[in-house]
Amino acid sequence: MRTFSRRRQTLIAYSLVLPFLACFVVFFLYPAASVVELSFQNAAMVGERTFAGLDNYRRLFADKLFFTALWNNGYFILLTVIPTTLIALGIALMVSRLSGWVQSAVLVVFFLPYVLPVSVVTEIWAWMLDFQFGILQPVIAFFTGKSVAVFKNPYWALPTVAVVTIWWTNGFNVLLLIAGLRNIPKELYESAALDGASSWQRFRRVTWPLLWPVTALVLTLQLILQLKLFDQVFLLTKGGPFNSSYVLILLIYREAFQLNHIGYAAAISVVLVLVIAVASVFQFQLLRLGGRR
Repeated sequence: MRTFSRRRQTLIAYSLVLPFLACFVVFFLYPAASVVELSFQNAAMVGERTFAGLDNYRRLFADKLFFTALWNNGYFILLTVIPTTLIALGIALMVSRLSGWVQSAVLVVFFLPYVLPVSVVTEIWAWMLDFQFGILQPVIAFFTGKSVAVFKNPYWALPTVAVVTIWWTNGFNVLLLIAGLRNIPKELYESAALDGASSWQRFRRVTWPLLWPVTALVLTLQLILQLKLFDQVFLLTKGGPFNSSYVLILLIYREAFQLNHIGYAAAISVVLVLVIAVASVFQFQLLRLGGRR
């Protein structure tokens, strides 16, 4: 009887795990292996494929546009990852002080941009920043002395895309941080207040250490998302002007679907995955060390 029960439990366990394994193999493992295989071939969308060895990777590391795109991705990370986390933290701390329907209404306001499709977001900002009719051009002129065609200026293009991205995605980070704040026991704040701790001391000694795991999660997710930047750049700048906003996935798109260099695009994809994996692990280790301190 016990043997029958164990077999039944084993079958139930396999029945629960196998659908996930099947989806993992079909939709992730097999496509990933195919991309790696393609990266060693001279391949086009249609036609014969020939083995190219490491030629695609040699071409990759001799391609100036690849290093330009990699630099732009790194620059975009500096513009977005830490700033968006700090902004989300500030908003979460302010919203957590509210209560009732006021808190819910404010959360809706901050989260609403996140549910908009990227095409709508870019249209909104393209209209607000239009060189002739944009409602934000007077603000830009107030600080610079003149209107600026931000998406056609190599110094403004990528920082402006970063602002759009922060406005669009920050609502999700706010929700994560508010969830983390709600998990901090109120008794700790009450004890700290009884001991005479100031607001800054309560934040430094209670809020920040207990909120650090969620903050580390937000930073890691933002790093991965910004390395995969494509939609906003494609819709707002097309990588210009003068390749000042050209990023890695835009390069993959160009090589694969415009120039029909599938093998070379696959090689760039493999390198991008490795960059994301190494950067994520490195950042996670740094954040873990920071959390221990």
